[in-house]
Amino acid sequence: MLNYIIKRLVASIVTLWVIATATFFLMHAIPGGPFDSEKPLPPQIKANLEEKFGLNKPISEQYMMYMKNLLKGDLGPSLKYEGRTVNDIIAYSFPTSAKLGLVTVIVSLIFGTYLGVTAALNQGKWQDQLVMVIATLGVTVPSFVMATFLILVFAVKLQILPAVGFEGPANYVMPVLALGGYSLSFIARLTRSSLLDVIRQDYIRTAKAKGLSRYVVIYKHALRNALIPIVTYLGPLMAGILTGSFVIEKVFGIPGLGREFVTGIYNRDYSMIMGLTVFDSFLLIAFNFIVDLLYAVIDPRIKLEA
Repeated sequence: MLNYIIKRLVASIVTLWVIATATFFLMHAIPGGPFDSEKPLPPQIKANLEEKFGLNKPISEQYMMYMKNLLKGDLGPSLKYEGRTVNDIIAYSFPTSAKLGLVTVIVSLIFGTYLGVTAALNQGKWQDQLVMVIATLGVTVPSFVMATFLILVFAVKLQILPAVGFEGPANYVMPVLALGGYSLSFIARLTRSSLLDVIRQDYIRTAKAKGLSRYVVIYKHALRNALIPIVTYLGPLMAGILTGSFVIEKVFGIPGLGREFVTGIYNRDYSMIMGLTVFDSFLLIAFNFIVDLLYAVIDPRIKLEA
């Protein structure tokens, strides 16, 4: 276990370095700069700004300076928000995206698993067909279409939910439904197919032959092994949802991290884009690492050393 953890940590550090390096050089390869706009700045002011942020130095020197700051956890100053650093913006925006994302993941996991189990245990019946219709709609309908529909029905027509803002529990309902529609549906389909495969295994037949109740056979023996594909999906799902969705945050007026990422791209804010990319990548690698450790907890037959 210890050898596995050390190897994964080394691989994670190398992966982050490759991502940070690729992002740095790709950003600097794009024509134009953060101080180019439709209304050009006077040459002297532009030169002063580039000197202030070190953009007039050779690209190799900028890269070394960025890497040194990155090792210290400093993602640099924002080139567009005066007096604010990327660390400050993440510290302000990430908690909002994380709260929305965490609720979405919990709702998706609970209801997606429940629907998948219901469909698997009633294969071919109306319950199975109903769940598959819901899951198909959730996978195919884009989140912004779902968000628009929810606002039209619950905020405009019925006027029972607020359309924008993120102050109270009522503000969570529509963003969670819009953001979690795809993941909930995907988990339901994944649970159904995985559970159908597991309940056909020989050890499940043996458990039934021993006279164990259906509840024990399904929820103690079958479902535990059927959860492995779902746990695999949870790694990228957690990283993707917790860091915010710029579409959902824009539609519902939520001041999250996704909105800052889009604003950074629009403004060509090098530090913002590179910092948020590294932060997102760190979360993705961390959650995938946790998922790998969970494999051994869910199924003791899995050996991490192998």
